[in-house]
Amino acid sequence: MQQSNAYVITFSVVLTIVLGLLLSGTSEVLKPIQQKAEALDTKKQILGAVMPVEEIAAMKPDEIDAFYESRISSKVVNIDGEEVTEQDGATVTAESVDVGKNYKKDPADRLYPVFIFHEEGNADDAISYIFPVYGNGLWDNIWGFLALQTDVNTIEGVTFSHAGETPGLGARITSRDIQNRYVGKEIFDDSGNLVSVDMQKGEGRDYSGEDHMVDGLSGATITAVGVNKMLRNYLQNYQSYMDKIKEGNEVALK
Repeated sequence: MQQSNAYVITFSVVLTIVLGLLLSGTSEVLKPIQQKAEALDTKKQILGAVMPVEEIAAMKPDEIDAFYESRISSKVVNIDGEEVTEQDGATVTAESVDVGKNYKKDPADRLYPVFIFHEEGNADDAISYIFPVYGNGLWDNIWGFLALQTDVNTIEGVTFSHAGETPGLGARITSRDIQNRYVGKEIFDDSGNLVSVDMQKGEGRDYSGEDHMVDGLSGATITAVGVNKMLRNYLQNYQSYMDKIKEGNEVALK
């Protein structure tokens, strides 16, 4: 039996509304689960900058949460290295700062999270300082965490992630082999100037004797350049805070 145009239109509208409500409801139900998964992944990336990835992989989610709570303290600073605890009337925490959204702002207006890896049971005994970094790769955003030893110069470790770099090429920044190249490198030169660490063009050379260079990514020069810019830009933005640590005017946690 052929239905009238009015019936077909009404049915389509009602069906669209019902499906929209169902999708919206499902999204709301799944949102807390998704947020919890994202928070867990961020904790893994932070911890990955200061401990073997194999140890993290062996932990269950609740064990990662417990370890993070017992060994990581955090704060938020501005580009002048001053601690920020409130913005627009709301409490600010390092875990609540969306580094990706902040990246769209002028550097002077951004919030900069700092994560401090410390001895268990002693938040004042810092082992390393972990700084989020964010930038652009070849196709999309790249980001990561860089950990510095207490001299605020020597790299303890890094973790890198990406949204859409080429598999087998730029996407290799997520591999431990690439990330381990940064361990032990230094971000300041002998005169105290911030020079960061540069991934070189090409791959296969030995830079073990160079404090500020690491081997490159074959076939992924643009991604490597993006990593270099990302590290240099964010380390510059954290420099005022690092200077306070070196001058002894900053403690691990207030």
